[in-house]
Amino acid sequence: MRILLSNDDGYFAPGLACLAETLSSLADITVVAPERDRSGASNSLTLDRPLSLRRAHSGFYYVNGTPTDCVHLAVTGMLDHLPDMVISGINHGANMGDDTIYSGTVAAATEGYLLGIPSIAVSLVSRGAGNYVAAARVVAEIVKHHQDQPFTSPVLLNVNVPDVPYEQIQGREVTRLGRRHKAEPVVKSENPRGETVYWVGAAGAAQDAGAGTDFGAVARGMVSVTPLQIDLTHYGQMDVIKGWL
Repeated sequence: MRILLSNDDGYFAPGLACLAETLSSLADITVVAPERDRSGASNSLTLDRPLSLRRAHSGFYYVNGTPTDCVHLAVTGMLDHLPDMVISGINHGANMGDDTIYSGTVAAATEGYLLGIPSIAVSLVSRGAGNYVAAARVVAEIVKHHQDQPFTSPVLLNVNVPDVPYEQIQGREVTRLGRRHKAEPVVKSENPRGETVYWVGAAGAAQDAGAGTDFGAVARGMVSVTPLQIDLTHYGQMDVIKGWL
């Protein structure tokens, strides 16, 4: 089995290294990740300049672009064979609910999915150093399950793992995306030259976080597994808009 790994925290991120080490006994691993932290890059492609592909001492490849760039470059230009799976992570921090719209972690997996490859985005719901080993073990179990029962068509899974030791994980739950409250306002500041600058505010707290949601599952110590799709069409409003026009 061949697995392509990427992330949005950069090729030097501890979660990526832990995931690569854990999965190396299950598959042939290739890592192509951004050269720096590109959190929040979403599904952006770099079209205004060429991309460079370099190899670090760790053997990981890194690109001066976005997470989407990394997967797109690897699959369509670098690799001799299509990978059997694309896995993005392990992200440092949650990617639940509205986070998936902005997430570079989810975006890297989404690019694999759009290229016809089963793909997984995995995040550790942590603000500290985190139990990356536990999260990597969860991913390894999912990969083994795929090896035993392969997906019949490409899927895109968003996996969030609670930040607890593996023995304290309460199980796995298939969930839907929850919702957050409105984000906090931007923070106004001043740089050393006296110019006004702004920092994007923190994400809002969970609002729709009840039973069946990714927020709810993680709060109960469960691994949240959310199948995602790319069709953004609001079918329920099609007739309304037809009448409005």
